[in-house]
Amino acid sequence: MAEKTTAKLYSDAGTETGEITLDSAVFGIEPNVAVMHQVVVAQLAAARSGSGSTKTRSEVRGGGRKPWRQKGLGRARQGSTRSPQWRGGGITFGPKPRDYSQRTPRKMRRLALCSALSARAADGQVKVVESFGWEEPKTRQAAALLAAMGVEGKVLVVLGPGDGIAERSFRNLPLVNILVPGQLNPYDVLWADAVVFTRETVGVAGRRATYEVAADDFVREDGEGEAS
Repeated sequence: MAEKTTAKLYSDAGTETGEITLDSAVFGIEPNVAVMHQVVVAQLAAARSGSGSTKTRSEVRGGGRKPWRQKGLGRARQGSTRSPQWRGGGITFGPKPRDYSQRTPRKMRRLALCSALSARAADGQVKVVESFGWEEPKTRQAAALLAAMGVEGKVLVVLGPGDGIAERSFRNLPLVNILVPGQLNPYDVLWADAVVFTRETVGVAGRRATYEVAADDFVREDGEGEAS
């Protein structure tokens, strides 16, 4: 029988109230390092704007006239002042606008995300808060919650649509990244030293039927840039 995957459950004040069982298919698999690496590389590549552009010698203005005659002056022969060796000349093999995105199938993206979440769960760095009952946004109470849970370093907080006060409390903390479940991706999970869910958002992540990367996420399924 497979061992259950659990995480500690906390109140919004940071008091430990018990444990919650996580979906082993999402938080309890053997991490596939190769797939995680490939998907993270694809995510970072797709984030590049690809807008760098330089002019070749054919695109630089001027240089139509040969600067001096071919022979007799003791100087190297030159055909144009717009050649790459001239100041103000064209650039050889310079950057041109391009699309850096890589094709990563949906199953690969999903496996990478589950692998990243499983790696954090195996290290005991997946924390679950019952719910946020805070009446007003205060950065101090968010920092106190993380300290009470023993969370240090970089933190990924996954909040639901009704956690607006919590979002405003966490957003001013350095090294804290806030996402909704549909924005979860391997890079942000691996970036964080700990991942904090609510009972609602960890349940969304655990429902495999709806546990998909958002359609407008970082990868492209084809050359037109539309994810299926």
